[in-house]
Amino acid sequence: MPMFGLADVNAFYASCEALFRPDLRGKPVVVLSNNDGCVIARSASAKKLGIKMGTPWFQIKNQLYPEKVFIFSSNYGLYHIMWNAICTNN
Repeated sequence: MPMFGLADVNAFYASCEALFRPDLRGKPVVVLSNNDGCVIARSASAKKLGIKMGTPWFQIKNQLYPEKVFIFSSNYGLYHIMWNAICTNN
């Protein structure tokens, strides 16, 4: 009988973007959907600023926040590589 598992990684896309940028640890990081339409991932500090999942980019891009928010276009190639690294023992 096949065995299945489910893993939910907290703020996975935002964590992947910050992984290679140590200067972003603890900073507000937001990842946008295809064509930069809306927010699809937020770091914990971005959530604390009130940035909601699914918010259209045009609604937040000119908003002032108490600290700089780092915005990334989605990079599914990176997320795929990182997910494979999590799921394999290599």
